[in-house]
Amino acid sequence: MNKTDLVDAIAADCDISKASAQRALESMIDNIVNAVMKGDSVQLVGFGSFGAGERAARTGRNPRTGEEIKIAAVKTVKFTAGKAFKDALNKTSK
Repeated sequence: MNKTDLVDAIAADCDISKASAQRALESMIDNIVNAVMKGDSVQLVGFGSFGAGERAARTGRNPRTGEEIKIAAVKTVKFTAGKAFKDALNKTSK
């Protein structure tokens, strides 16, 4: 499912226009991104939580030459699935 498919599904489920569904989805995404950028976490009960994390600097290797390279530290996004999400996934896969 891509973003267009998701907008279509939201519009159908909520009986709203596709334009309204797209604005709602984009607003949700923007607000999650802005909150995580500020260092907050976003918890959606039953779905999961989004938060910021850090990956430490490390030494890597160029696969072509074998030469060691330094990989800088970076900020990352972490998503942890909620219990209800995990339970739903495991229930349907059995």
